[in-house]
Formats: sequence, C-alpha cells, structure tokens
Amino acid sequence: LATIHFILQGKGGVGKSMIAVMLYQAIRHFEKDVTAYDTDPVNATLASFKEFNATPLNVMKDGNIDPRKFDVLLEALVNAPEKSHVIVDNGASSFIALGAYLSENDFLPLLEEQGHRVFFHSIITGGQALGDTIQGLARMALGFPASPIVVWLNPFFGDIAIDGKGFEEFKIYKDYSSQFHALIELPLGNKALIGKDLEELFAKRQSFEAGINGSSTSIAVKARLRRYWNQILSCVEQAGIL
Repeated sequence: LATIHFILQGKGGVGKSMIAVMLYQAIRHFEKDVTAYDTDPVNATLASFKEFNATPLNVMKDGNIDPRKFDVLLEALVNAPEKSHVIVDNGASSFIALGAYLSENDFLPLLEEQGHRVFFHSIITGGQALGDTIQGLARMALGFPASPIVVWLNPFFGDIAIDGKGFEEFKIYKDYSSQFHALIELPLGNKALIGKDLEELFAKRQSFEAGINGSSTSIAVKARLRRYWNQILSCVEQAGIL
C-alpha cells in the first residue's frame, strides 16, 4: 500500500513546487521511502534537485500537452512499492490536462483498487492571487469529491483574509470542509531574513539538510533555516498524511 500525493494548483507562481520540495524532504526525514514525478512542462523544479529521487515526465508533443504521456505516470503509480510515498508535482500549465486525465481514465479508483491512499495538495496564497488560488482549489474539490485534500496556506504574498475573515471563515471552507483532510499554514517570518534564506536555498537547489549543514552557510542562516524546517516538520507530522 503506497501513499500518492498530487500537488495541484491552477495558478502559477504561488509556491506549488516549493510545497512539493518541502513535502518530499519531510517524508524522507521521517524515514519513509519517497519517489517523485515532475510533470511540469515549463519549470521542472522538483526534478532539478539532484539530491532527490525525482523523475521528469515529458508530457509535451509538438508543442502541446499529450494526455497519453500520463499513461506512463499511471503505470508507475499503480506499481508503487508497498509503504512508499510518491509525489506528483504538476505545473499550472498542465493542471487542466492532468485533472481531465484523472477523471476520464478512472485513475483514482484504479489506485484505490491496488490499496493505495491518495491525497491532493493545493495552495492558497494571500495577495493578488488569493482569488485565483481559491478558484483552483474549488475546481479540485468539485472534480474529485471523494478525495481528501490537504490545503497549504502560504501567507508570503499577503494575508489570507477576505474582509478581515480568515480561511476557515471563507465560503469555500464552509462548502468543502468535509474534503479538507488538513490545513498546513506555512510559517511567516521576516522576508528580509528567512524569506531571503529560503530564496537562496531553493535557487541553489539545495535541501534543508544541505543548507543547514553546509560549511559555507553562516551560523545565523543555519539557525533560521533549522527553526523554519522544524516548524515544517511539525506541521507535516500533525497533518496525518504519513
């Protein structure tokens, strides 16, 4: 029995690949076998981390997304090793295509017949993209009503609030809360400090472990990264997805 994690969001540039990268490391930290597939045809961020066991999946043909390319993914997920975790990081440009493929090919029932657990992960971000990320989450909830969703709240771009009300008071939460398996709120630190640290860490395609233990990392940066990473690990552990 494997656990499959689909990272999906129709809005680009909101931290989706960052979530995939952190989830991969958290699962590995808790000594679980983890592999990953990167289906982003534009920015295969997860696959670019050399420390990770992530396979890029080319879903393009003649400049367009070829849904038959997802057959390879289905085959791999159905045969995922027992007790392993598999992450599927999907780009915003292929969000609709993958969602349609999952529905049209009874993808999820096939996985469940094999005894696999399936979680969808989506991101809600503050600022100008708040409305777009809410729409992406709503589309996912409507399209896959039987699948548990882990909602990641990313306040980096602004408060996740509407008229002073937090996410759990949003209409989407009230409409689909029964589908939301867990809410994970990313820690919000000083953008000039930990924000810059994280930006540099991901730009170098380094894991938290490499950044914290790196000989070229300053003591202050190591301390901030360690604190942030411990907060992420605590959130993932409490989410009930391991």
